[in-house]
Amino acid sequence: MLRGGPNDIPLGQRPQWIELLPTLSEDILTPAPCVETTQTVSVALLTGGIDRHYACGLALSLAARDVKLEVIGNDAVNCPVLHNPPNLQFVDVWPGGSGNARLLTKCARIMRHYVSLIRYAAVAHPDVFHILWNSKIQLFDRTLLMLYFRALGKKVTLTAHNVNQGRRDGKDSFLNRLSLRIQYRLCNHIFVHTEKMKKELVEDFGVSERGITVIRHPLNIALPQTELIAAEAKFRLGIREDEKTMLCFGRIKPYKGIEHLLAAFKRIIARDSKYRLVVAGELQKGNEAYLSMLKQSVEREMEEGQVLFKTEFIPDHEIEAYFKAADVLVLPYNEIFQSGVLFLGYSFGLPVIATDVGSFREEIVEGQTGYVCRPSDAADLAVTIETYFASDLYRRGNTRRQEIRDYAEIHHSWGAVADRTRNVYAQILKRSSHEARSDAA
Repeated sequence: MLRGGPNDIPLGQRPQWIELLPTLSEDILTPAPCVETTQTVSVALLTGGIDRHYACGLALSLAARDVKLEVIGNDAVNCPVLHNPPNLQFVDVWPGGSGNARLLTKCARIMRHYVSLIRYAAVAHPDVFHILWNSKIQLFDRTLLMLYFRALGKKVTLTAHNVNQGRRDGKDSFLNRLSLRIQYRLCNHIFVHTEKMKKELVEDFGVSERGITVIRHPLNIALPQTELIAAEAKFRLGIREDEKTMLCFGRIKPYKGIEHLLAAFKRIIARDSKYRLVVAGELQKGNEAYLSMLKQSVEREMEEGQVLFKTEFIPDHEIEAYFKAADVLVLPYNEIFQSGVLFLGYSFGLPVIATDVGSFREEIVEGQTGYVCRPSDAADLAVTIETYFASDLYRRGNTRRQEIRDYAEIHHSWGAVADRTRNVYAQILKRSSHEARSDAA
């Protein structure tokens, strides 16, 4: 478990939010005008024990807006800066244990987690429970646990990062859709990242438009950023400075369409050998056959060293090297709602080439922050990659990277996310107060 304050972290390994804390007056630390600033808002932020970067960014920016927070998580979410704001408390509801424990031990640990969570909810003071991610047992979380929260009189908000992840992963079912519908109907309010996701909630799950707020996906500010330059980053990965480097980053899963990127890469290197492709990210359990197929394709069709696979967990302090070594981030997805990797790339000023799925077209400014191509079309992807490397966006890399960072900070700031989120909390509580007075009358 991480302990202590931000100054306990070695310089050069400190997350970006630590270095920026003194200068974030226009984003995280100073709120924009809020229509409900006089109302005290107390919130439990349920992290599901994952996605520390998102949980940390939201918690810090809400705490700076006088929201009284209890962050519910585990060691994977905990970080020193969450212990600094006086109005923020971290609550660990996950018993310790090894990731390599036997199945029976893991099941017992999960059960103890739910017992701790249920006990916490029974005595918790926050009036609003904001679910960032469900815990381990989706069916239970979406139904009985939601009913329990509502029976306790809690107002429940939910950030739906994926409206229907089962459909995205090819594992949709009647029970999956039914449990999602129940959770969405039991929520007092739902946050999504795009208008397309809002439309899907309305059309597929019958959620009222009034009960949905679109908040653009914010930047990842919780990763270390040092003075590392591109040439040194490439050297660390074994890439020459003159090689045109593409990065495909994130967990290895079939829906990400990496096979199409490999097919496009094969076309490109047949015309120009000075390209390198880096595929970096942890292998999602159950997708071993998919990774084996990708590697066999590379071994059959490409020369050794042209494709670098880094298929393991990449610690935060190593991620910077991958994004600074790359000349472009490529997201060849077959299906997606929204991807945090896109905004991770933007935080490093890295241009993005993505397929026209989900909401990528909404977030990529053609020729300015990247390019969009057809999904599942290796030929079109290859043409788009070559178009990028012939463009001003690539040739003026250093200047354009700063422009992308500036664009992202304006359109994807944590400050804007926190302001809209806090206002929703206040509106829910105000409406509840009016309803209580009406019932009393």
